[in-house]
Amino acid sequence: MSDEQWRAFVSEGTRTGKLSTVREDGSPHVAPIWFLLDGDDLVFNTAARSVKGRNLLRDGRAALCVDDDRPPFAYVIVSGRAEISEEPGPLREWAGRIAGRYVGQDRADQFGERNGVPGELLVRLRIGKVVSETGVSD
Repeated sequence: MSDEQWRAFVSEGTRTGKLSTVREDGSPHVAPIWFLLDGDDLVFNTAARSVKGRNLLRDGRAALCVDDDRPPFAYVIVSGRAEISEEPGPLREWAGRIAGRYVGQDRADQFGERNGVPGELLVRLRIGKVVSETGVSD
């Protein structure tokens, strides 16, 4: 996919991402997340005490896969390093913006209030590499 195509693909509808982080013992951990693309970053939030939150605080390396489970089964995988913030203003703002994508604007503030609180992290995955496939070819 071109740069424009993969960006449109990951931003389409309510596709979730499957985030892979590195556990303390070096093994992978994968969890589904809600996210938004913001320029060259993927932005999401997570609890600081969750497995992915603890992993990212310790080792900022991560990869995210977004796929279409319908034929021809396209996907995009981005990888990079996470930058983490606990600043209340941006955390609350992004929690609401992300929720708007997945639950609609009418419920975005409700989810933003729930997810934009102390103990949550605002994560910007700084995209370093993109791998994509448009689907199975004949």
